[in-house]
Amino acid sequence: MTTLAILGGGQLGWMLGLAAKALGVDTRFLDPSTGVTASAVGKVTTASLDDAEAVINFAAGADVVTYEWEGVPASTVEALINAGNAVHPGIASLSVSQDRLVEKKRLQALGIPVAPHAEVSDLDSLQSALRALGLPAILKSRRGGYDGKSQVLIRDEADSDNALETLADAGELILEGFIPFEREVSIIAVRGVDGEIKTWPLVENLHREGILRLSRVSSEALQGSVKLPLEALAIQYVTSLLEDLAHVGVLTLELFVKGNQLIANEFAPRVHNSGHWSIEGSKTSQFENHVRAVTGLPLGETDLTGASAMVNCIGVLPDPHSIATINGAHLHDYAKSPRRGRKVGHITLVAPNDSALDAGLEALFDVLPGDNG
Repeated sequence: MTTLAILGGGQLGWMLGLAAKALGVDTRFLDPSTGVTASAVGKVTTASLDDAEAVINFAAGADVVTYEWEGVPASTVEALINAGNAVHPGIASLSVSQDRLVEKKRLQALGIPVAPHAEVSDLDSLQSALRALGLPAILKSRRGGYDGKSQVLIRDEADSDNALETLADAGELILEGFIPFEREVSIIAVRGVDGEIKTWPLVENLHREGILRLSRVSSEALQGSVKLPLEALAIQYVTSLLEDLAHVGVLTLELFVKGNQLIANEFAPRVHNSGHWSIEGSKTSQFENHVRAVTGLPLGETDLTGASAMVNCIGVLPDPHSIATINGAHLHDYAKSPRRGRKVGHITLVAPNDSALDAGLEALFDVLPGDNG
């Protein structure tokens, strides 16, 4: 039996483990925390991801190593590779995605538009960057941060001092010009060890307070091989990125829509929250295809099973019985304790067309508790 060692034991690792089990692939996990979600599907080793020796010992005997998030230290992955382990995705995908400035330069080199930006080290360089980029602008840490963390919106020059103070412990910084976008979308793709690439349809995403709330895929994508112009452009961008990085596994490219233009925000070298709808909404989910890719199995088809959506459960789960009364809805429980702002589960919804999906979402929002509506 093939053994897949996964760095990280959260909900993404759990869903990778579920997909692997269905393929006859054994999984094990390493996570710095105890009682993690992935413990339901495999053995979990508790150790720091910075502890290269512990990680190498954990990976011993596994056929391949992967990771559930891009916060894994690149030095740890490098140590694994030097010890003779196969790691997918590789070091290039991980290291580029960990630094927003490096990431933007890599995307630009591939002809993929990004927001205007500048490196910031102090107040003088921030004020110079603000004059060059204009207002409003967003000051971000170059490394780390998720769900809107480690970033500050600067509306006027008076905000600049406060912004630097807020991010005083965030390390190196980058200033990004604000993009007055119309929509946020993502394109999720997978590349196998043989270079084969498959993509899922373009996903539209809705965020609130920096947290993804809703992702949906239109039934227009059910029409088959005819791609809408923006989707065709997104596929072109993500394909060039996959090939440039020699990436193996799933990769997600987040984009802003402005008119007929797509502007890249960032990419994640892994399975992604905006792809959870694919568990029930696609012939092959992002999780199954990631496992297939990194273990050398043939990639599965990514056609839709219907118009699809995913709603994150933030802070608290809904009543499972209420969800079960909604046709096409499926609740995924991460077995996490309730906490404000925490992703504790998600709901997928599949319908035959967009109007039926809209009706299902309306029914779903009526029964969601707390801050989920």
